[in-house]
Amino acid sequence: MCNNIGTVDRVIRIILGIAILSLLLILDGNLKYLGLIGLIPLLTGIFKYCPLYSLFKVNKCQKK
Repeated sequence: MCNNIGTVDRVIRIILGIAILSLLLILDGNLKYLGLIGLIPLLTGIFKYCPLYSLFKVNKCQKK
């Protein structure tokens, strides 16, 4: 599993993931569990790997 997410994309995913996860604390009732969707961008940002990018053969990493 090689990295396929660039730095800017990674930072955006982590910030967006944390923002969506905050819905767990903000919303009431069963609707708050929609905040768990924030785990997807958060984890893809942390691990620098997106399965959808590899499926469509997209690589946002800069070549060294």
